[in-house]
Amino acid sequence: MMALMVHLKAVDHLRGKGDRIAKVSFRGLSFYSRVVENCEEVANFNETFRWPIASRLDGNEMLEIQVYNYSKVFSNRLVGTFSMVLQKVAEEGHLELTDTLIDDNNFLIKTSVTIEIRYQPVDRTAGVWSDGELLDVPDDRDGFFTFESDSLLSGHSHGSGSSPGRTLQGSIPTFRKAGKGVFSAMKLGKIKSSRDDHKRGDEPAVLDMDDLDRKAIRLAGTLEPDTISLASVTAVTTNVSNKRSKPDIKMEPSSGRPVDYQISITIIEARQLIGLNMDPVVCVEVGDDKKYTSMKESTNCPYYNEYFVFDFHVPPDVMFDKIIKLSVIHSKNLLRSGTLVGTFKMDVGTVYSQPEHQFYHKWAILSDPNDITAGCKGYIKCDIAVVGKGDNIKTPHKANETDEDDLEGNLLLPEGIPAERQWARFYVKIYRAEGLPKMNTSLMANVKKAIIGENRDLVDPYVQVQYAGQKGKTSVQKSSYEPIWNEQVVFTELFPPLCKRLKVQIRDSDKVNDVAIGTHFIDLRKISNDGDKGFLPTFGPAWVNMYGSTRQYTLMDEHQDLNDGLGEGVSFRARLLLSIAVEILDISSPEILCSTDVQVEMVSNISESATGKMEEFFVFGSFLEATMIDRKIGDKPISFEITIGNYGNQIDGVNKPSSVRRKKKDAENEEEESELIQNSSEDEAEEDADLVSVSTTPPMKPVITDRNYFHLPYFEKKPCIYIKSWWQDQRRRLYNSNMMDKIADKLEEGLNDVQEVIKTEKAFPERRLRGVLEELSVGCSRFVTLANKDIGQSGRTKLDRERLKSCMREMDSMGQQAKQIRTQVKKNTVRDKLKLAQNFLQKLRFLADEPQHSIPDVFVWMMSNHKRIAYARIPSKDILYSMVDEETGKDCSKVKAVFLKLPGKKGFGPAGWTVQAKLELYLWLGLNKQRKDFLSGLPNGFEEMKSAKAGLSLHTMPPVSLVYNMKQVFQLRAHMYQARSLFAADSSGLSDPFARVFFSTHSQVTEVLGETLCPTWDQLLVFDDVELFGEASELRDDPPIIVVEIYDQDTVGKAEFIGRTFAKPTIKMCEEHYGPPRFPPQLEYYQVYRGNSTAGELLAAFELLQIGQGGRADLPPLEGPTDSEHGPIIAVPLGIRPVLSRYRIEVLFWGLRDLKRINLAQVDRPRVDIECAGKGVQSALIQNYKKNPNFSTLVKWFEVDLPENELLHPPLNIRVVDCRAFGRYILVGSHAVTTLRRFIYSTPDKTSNNWATAAKLMNGYMVLTNGGSQPRSSPSLSSRTPSHPTGDIIVNMDTEPLVRKMDTVVKLDATSDTVVKVDMTEEESDKKKKKKKKKKGEVEEEEETDERMLDWWSKYFASIETLKGKLRAQEAAQAEAEEREDLEIAAEAAEPDDLLLKGSKTKEKSKDKKSSKDKKKGHQAADGTDNEPVKSRVDELVVYNKELESEYGTFEDWLHTFNLYRGKAGDDDEHALDDDRIVGRFKGSLCMYKLPLSEEITREAGFDPNMGMFQSIPHNDPINVLVRVYVVRATDLHPADINGKADPYIVIKLGKSEVKDKENYISKQLNPVFGKSFDIEATFPMESMLTVSVYDWDLVGTDDLIGETKIDLENRFYSKYRATCGISANYSVHGYNVWRDPMKPSQILAKLCKDGKIDGPHYGPGGKVKVANRIFLGATELEDENGLKKQTEEHLALTVLNRWEEIPRVGCKLVREHVETRPLLNPDKPGIEQGRVEMWVDMFPMDMPAPGPAIDISPRKPKSFELRVVIWNTDDVILEDDAFMTGEKMSDIYVRGWLKGQQEDKQDTDVHYHSLTGEGNFNWRFVFPFDYLMAEEKIVISKKESMFSWDETEYKIPPRLTLQVWDADHFSADDFLGAIELDLNRFPRGAKTAKQCSLNMIRNEHELPTISIFKQKRVKGWWPFAARDENDDLELTGKVEAELHLVTAEEAEKSPVGLGRNEPDPLEKPNRPDTSLMWFLTPLKSIRYFIWHNYRWLILKALGLILLLLMLGLFLYSLPGYLVKKMLGA
Repeated sequence: MMALMVHLKAVDHLRGKGDRIAKVSFRGLSFYSRVVENCEEVANFNETFRWPIASRLDGNEMLEIQVYNYSKVFSNRLVGTFSMVLQKVAEEGHLELTDTLIDDNNFLIKTSVTIEIRYQPVDRTAGVWSDGELLDVPDDRDGFFTFESDSLLSGHSHGSGSSPGRTLQGSIPTFRKAGKGVFSAMKLGKIKSSRDDHKRGDEPAVLDMDDLDRKAIRLAGTLEPDTISLASVTAVTTNVSNKRSKPDIKMEPSSGRPVDYQISITIIEARQLIGLNMDPVVCVEVGDDKKYTSMKESTNCPYYNEYFVFDFHVPPDVMFDKIIKLSVIHSKNLLRSGTLVGTFKMDVGTVYSQPEHQFYHKWAILSDPNDITAGCKGYIKCDIAVVGKGDNIKTPHKANETDEDDLEGNLLLPEGIPAERQWARFYVKIYRAEGLPKMNTSLMANVKKAIIGENRDLVDPYVQVQYAGQKGKTSVQKSSYEPIWNEQVVFTELFPPLCKRLKVQIRDSDKVNDVAIGTHFIDLRKISNDGDKGFLPTFGPAWVNMYGSTRQYTLMDEHQDLNDGLGEGVSFRARLLLSIAVEILDISSPEILCSTDVQVEMVSNISESATGKMEEFFVFGSFLEATMIDRKIGDKPISFEITIGNYGNQIDGVNKPSSVRRKKKDAENEEEESELIQNSSEDEAEEDADLVSVSTTPPMKPVITDRNYFHLPYFEKKPCIYIKSWWQDQRRRLYNSNMMDKIADKLEEGLNDVQEVIKTEKAFPERRLRGVLEELSVGCSRFVTLANKDIGQSGRTKLDRERLKSCMREMDSMGQQAKQIRTQVKKNTVRDKLKLAQNFLQKLRFLADEPQHSIPDVFVWMMSNHKRIAYARIPSKDILYSMVDEETGKDCSKVKAVFLKLPGKKGFGPAGWTVQAKLELYLWLGLNKQRKDFLSGLPNGFEEMKSAKAGLSLHTMPPVSLVYNMKQVFQLRAHMYQARSLFAADSSGLSDPFARVFFSTHSQVTEVLGETLCPTWDQLLVFDDVELFGEASELRDDPPIIVVEIYDQDTVGKAEFIGRTFAKPTIKMCEEHYGPPRFPPQLEYYQVYRGNSTAGELLAAFELLQIGQGGRADLPPLEGPTDSEHGPIIAVPLGIRPVLSRYRIEVLFWGLRDLKRINLAQVDRPRVDIECAGKGVQSALIQNYKKNPNFSTLVKWFEVDLPENELLHPPLNIRVVDCRAFGRYILVGSHAVTTLRRFIYSTPDKTSNNWATAAKLMNGYMVLTNGGSQPRSSPSLSSRTPSHPTGDIIVNMDTEPLVRKMDTVVKLDATSDTVVKVDMTEEESDKKKKKKKKKKGEVEEEEETDERMLDWWSKYFASIETLKGKLRAQEAAQAEAEEREDLEIAAEAAEPDDLLLKGSKTKEKSKDKKSSKDKKKGHQAADGTDNEPVKSRVDELVVYNKELESEYGTFEDWLHTFNLYRGKAGDDDEHALDDDRIVGRFKGSLCMYKLPLSEEITREAGFDPNMGMFQSIPHNDPINVLVRVYVVRATDLHPADINGKADPYIVIKLGKSEVKDKENYISKQLNPVFGKSFDIEATFPMESMLTVSVYDWDLVGTDDLIGETKIDLENRFYSKYRATCGISANYSVHGYNVWRDPMKPSQILAKLCKDGKIDGPHYGPGGKVKVANRIFLGATELEDENGLKKQTEEHLALTVLNRWEEIPRVGCKLVREHVETRPLLNPDKPGIEQGRVEMWVDMFPMDMPAPGPAIDISPRKPKSFELRVVIWNTDDVILEDDAFMTGEKMSDIYVRGWLKGQQEDKQDTDVHYHSLTGEGNFNWRFVFPFDYLMAEEKIVISKKESMFSWDETEYKIPPRLTLQVWDADHFSADDFLGAIELDLNRFPRGAKTAKQCSLNMIRNEHELPTISIFKQKRVKGWWPFAARDENDDLELTGKVEAELHLVTAEEAEKSPVGLGRNEPDPLEKPNRPDTSLMWFLTPLKSIRYFIWHNYRWLILKALGLILLLLMLGLFLYSLPGYLVKKMLGA
């Protein structure tokens, strides 16, 4: 048994006196020591703890010891903790050490602990030590250990010999060389000046115990077979040390490349728009493109149904950052831009990341950007889809959209975003930038200097921030390389945001045009977390690094795109200090700014230390090899430069800021020095006072390797570089990233392994997956322990803290989930669990990406002639050093193969495929103070050469070159066997391939094989005397990689590149034996890449053999050249080439189709040549291709030797040649069948029961009992009566199956190829029945549909409803299944003992899930038999929302179609353009089997030896067929006219005949209903490709093709699925469901039985029929058109046909009566759907009886109705006006109404003047005639769009009656008071009285019972008028009493009525109070009425007053005269 023992000896240097106790933990299990009482300094525990362990000790597990002060009363107080990684122990088995503890704050304390650890694995492979053997340790142990106190914290003492490995990107060391003892290594750490010392302390060069065979045996022997990496045991893809994985082979940068995108947006309608009586228009904006819908007048809920398409050709990043903006504008016209009601914004990326890349029928919430306090401004219902090239979007089925418009439930928001989004402020603070490049020429500078007289920096930077379509800019800082802004840009957006990325760009302000200096994108998902413990977006303050084009300034920068953030930056541009914060706004607070415009404000400066402490970093690099340098560069000397930030950049690096000359002492002197003399901080000055960075290698002339490449002759002298630089110390961020990356890399490698195992069908993939999950959970827990370390570091931002928390949570839960999933991995769940594990991988990669940068990336540039040629960019975190192994970058101190590429756009396309140079590069980056072992990872055996200038301190200087004095000599053998599926590089569609193998500085080529895509070179290339430098043992673990490039030889000019792959050789050292298991190596497949796309596979093996003392004689012998013809070509030796056996391949030659012209001449006499592995067969010659393109001889065969291993089978080549005159042959086209597996014939198993094979092959019923899945002889669907003879199976149509409680029936639905699980207990089935009864009851309420009313469309719409219902049910079922699975997981974790039972259940589970997922895609179609009432009221057909072909495997059940290619393959990604290369199709089939074949088959009755395995196939003579094409309708057509519409019509082509339906074009429709059938006569095989096209009619000019679809009728015609004429669900001889086929069901059944050689059909009494051994039950009566019943067998026969798949051996699913939906494609826009067409095809052979007339599917004519609305009275109408004189409130009321979409038919009542109470009396009649489609519930209007339109356009709109109440004004516009809209299909019943009428009738519309005017015909009642007040709340503004009466047009003619109160049938005049007619009649009367009534007292008083005043006046007036008179006494 394995065990880990820890002997805890003592703890020293304790403080104070007290009781101590220790706790020792490992793998989550803790032991406590005894309590040591009253001890002072030293506590002697002297105790041993033992952990028995079941799985091997992993090198990265932790042991933790905690020492406490013990207290009986209080809780124990922690003194300190010691933790170590057990890597050493795992390797050596024994370790003694003393080390210090650390306290809670991670500070070292004096206290130290002494322990001894032993580990005993099972097979004693870890070194075993006796006690005295612990090397010669000096005695002064205590003193010795002070050497570096934290050395053992990581368990990784310096130089402890983790093998200095080489790695490539993505590598993970899994096995390490066993190192030396801890101590010896430490001693070496001190005196590592010379390397010989190092050698002595080492073990022998060959590490026996690491030998692969031992390792394999050892691994296989451990208890856990799960963790064995396949890679290690079988050497599938990698070598033993696994330190060097294959590098990423996809060379070409894909990010900046433009791609085609199409965005389609349908604006369906808007609702609840805020505003009174508006005329809304919707504006759709994508990026800068705007399109508008038409305007709808005075409505708050306009219906548009308009479709817009935007096409783009841009890189993906640009596309996904574009903003889609929907805005509603009110009353826009030519002169005014209208007022904005509300907008909705979302970026394209959000849509693209939705399932199916689309939102379908969702409601967008509008908000007002100018008033954020306003709330929701309305809703727009729309569909948005984003299609990239090659995405096919499955539109959910569009038929009558009666789905309830649940606004809140269908919002246009991604999953998980709350409906109520709040406004938030996004603060982006811009502090300062550094290291900016020159943005102006020096010439200008000199001119300026001359004029102004001062030296200025040549850049005027400002920062522009872009988010959600808005931009904000900081101020411009003139002339500054280190500008300081301290400004913030504030955006106001809804939160959570629907725009993912924020773009920050430094720009240079210039008079002419501003250019970007650098761009950085911030992904908001990475700086926030939306979980329940999440946090709002936060960032920094942190530096972000910007990369872009090279720094030298040129006027025309060819790489300017890189500065805009497109593509991978090739040079450091600048870094910018910024921070981001988000605050959710409290809208209610009064001082808030309402607008969302961008604000720019000043902010205060931040302290220097806020971003972390400045540290000095050291980069060291060594170039071990530079090969594969492109010859185009020329032979000038070449040097390499390494830069980090601007350090090391000599040509165009640092610009000195002129304004400030800072003191050197400043830590800010970041990038000041252009001479690369940087002084380090003072304290180190003595040590390396004059350390000058060396960043370039000395120039060296290249040497020729071969025709394409140079190499640099480094040989034993390897140049080095080193750079010192200063950065803020934020390593922690990178460390956490590295840890997660490593876990992810390990996981990825494991998952690839599992996939490989599944692909190659090796045993036990589930074990490997369990191992992978185990590794993942260990890694996660390890992360949680390590990441939680130094919390108190300076410069940690809020994001750092939050990210750490969330990462730890995520990793913890991931670890738990991985553990849990691991327990559920079974053989049959491997694939599902693999998917889950892949989700983990994506999540890990997402988490590992650190948004806050710290150290910039390292760039390696190749320079020639002082020009930068090619570069590689290496993320700094990959080479960052850490004490802790997990935190170290994956390429730090490892040798890595780096491929240089061309910068920017130069690297697109062919230029990007050629390697510019391949480097073997060693890099190390770390703190300068930790740099003591930066050389530790180099291959050993070198001396350091120091720079001559270096003065005193030689020992601290890094070397400028390394000289290797050890070299090993090898022979490389490359066994190049074959390649397949190569890229076609010649115009013939073939290539002339040869391979070139590179290893180190050597290269060799194979021979050229002409005219093939699948060359079998079978050639061994031997490279002699390959010299490699370094120790043998290290090379053995880690050889350099081999590069294989495949070219196409051209007679003229240079060979053309096809693709490249990487491989690693298997290595044999001279002492090793050449034998199993490692030798001879096995052939493997290597994927060949060309740019980013795959270009084939190479089958090869590589071995590297060391040449020892005895020279080559010791190597395993080579067989000499056996092939005299080809000269000295050595074949691949026997042990390596595959074992062959004899196969026979039979070929069925059927015919050739659609051959295009070759060299302008038509193909006349073609022949097909089949070739496989050098053998082959030719077809008969077709004498006249035009007359008959089929072959006369059908079957031929040939025999060939093929490998036993099916995976190694060579491809089979099909070539078509045309035989011309004079014996010339011309290649027409070729096809390579890459895998023959699907054509391998396996003999049917005679022993098994018929039923079982049927279940295996067909979709039979199958019963899974608890024990597993033994098929029973009778499915439990039978009614299990014992009376039937055994062997007969009864399939009953009508009764519900009684399912036994414990059985789970997996029942295959008759119309889908998915499994439906019926898993019911009795109670459930009872419930179901009850439910069903209730449902039926509901149905009965509606009156029965009249049989005569039904037509084909009823059937179609019913079927679509069924389809939708099924889809919904499936989604529900799926959700339920997932819930159940979760419960089960929990249960399973709880009780693993009853696994067997559970196992079978989970099995069904996974099936169930799969089924519901498949069906979700819409596999499901209507099915009359499944849980519906037996005779549903409308017979249904099957609606497929895809092509019929995809449902039936393209009808290739026996006849396969092979596309013939010719011409060069397109270099577009993933060969999307292969369609252009198709020059024809070969129809036929293949069958291969091992010889000899068993006798039984050939002895069967009727076996025709000439036909071989192709028995009973029809003859291929020409046959005449009547083809009947039904086109139902098209949806979502791509608009073809300027107005965003199209005028579609149909064209059908078949062979030479073409039917154009041009005169019946449908005007301005993107969803036209055609409803047409076309008959065409055709002769197969000449005319078998049917093309259905939709064209756009144009008045002038030619008509444009919108899209077309092609159907291969021949495959359908001959298919066993019987696709000639679909079988309907029920048989009837009249009515809408009439039987279409000329053959009756009974005739079809008889023919099928005869062809299939099965017994039957036997019709029995009582509605039974027996076929084979199945008995079917069904109805036997038929009703003819007169209603008479008569006996018939047709129903029975049809029952059998509909369930034909249940018949053993020959059964299969026959094609049902159906409608298929086919995508329309346009050759000009390949791969992007242009719409879809719904159609079906019937075919009838002419030699059979003629079929009946075609079914009438012409579109339903709308029915004419007349709606009569009588407005009787109104009440409670709000009073708008003030009376003229009295100021009293009153209104002049009238009512307006309309029915159709626009107001052109609006009608008004007369005005009821001066209503004082809001009561109005009208007795007024509106009459609205309209045409209505009952089935679609739409009104149809035809009208001209504008005065210029040529013809009328048909619109369909929902029937909604709008009534409005208005207040009439004389001079100003009338005032709108309120409205109500009634949907005539479902509106609330009117209230009986005005009192009962309230707003609730509108508000709670969904809860109230609704009525339909089409059923009720006549309705009267009160309805409320409503409008919105200032706060957008509904308020009641009146009530109307109305009567609605619906009559048909005929009834309307019989009893006409008049408008208003006119004849005929006039309404009586309303009884209105006097006032109402006021001024006109008698002004006095009205004055009396008004004024006297109200104001009589006031008037009387006023009159009295006036009289008094008058009298007074008169008195005063007459007084003087009177007085005079009196005085004078007159």
